Amino acid sequence: MIDLYSANTPNGKKISIMLEEIGFDYKVIKVDINNGEQFKDEFKKISPLSKIPVIIDHKNKKTVFESGAILIYLAELSGKFYNSEERLEINQWLMAQMGYVGPMLGQHHQFHHYNPGKSKFGEERYFKISKRIYKELDERLSKSKYLSGDNYTIADIGTFPWIARHEWHDIGLKSFKNLTRWYEEISKRDGVKKGFAFIDKNEFPPGPY
Repeated sequence: MIDLYSANTPNGKKISIMLEEIGFDYKVIKVDINNGEQFKDEFKKISPLSKIPVIIDHKNKKTVFESGAILIYLAELSGKFYNSEERLEINQWLMAQMGYVGPMLGQHHQFHHYNPGKSKFGEERYFKISKRIYKELDERLSKSKYLSGDNYTIADIGTFPWIARHEWHDIGLKSFKNLTRWYEEISKRDGVKKGFAFIDKNEFPPGPY
């Protein structure tokens, strides 16, 4: 049994999707990040930077924080979605998500979705960067079935929940045919649908438009 400390965010969904995809049993412990539960001393013992998600693997007596590190840990543990032949490519695209795609789209959420009208500079800057991310991912997926190559990997699992918030981005996912193809294919996977609904059982990945 794996304990998953998480919230209903793209980073949180990465891990629930991965756990569903590899078929591991897990228990969700909700962390109310809107009320600051992540800053409590008890949670900081397992997450020193006060971030979700975190997993505790009771069988192997391991605690892992940071979503990218958790994906790698679970991939190595299960032997899935992290094949040795593509590992360098997988790592690059996973790190691109961790260091660029997620943080920049997250800033776009802050300025465009949560706090519109607070900063014209912030809104314009992160809208422009987010549109560039869509274009760059679309270009990559015009040459490759998945982000790291021919196989579905943890790079795709890490990136998908961020694109699944395309409703918030107001960029128009359907304008990017290769990214849409990738998004629709991943949306149909049983593990993705189950993992996406790990907190709200009625939640499904929104269709592209």
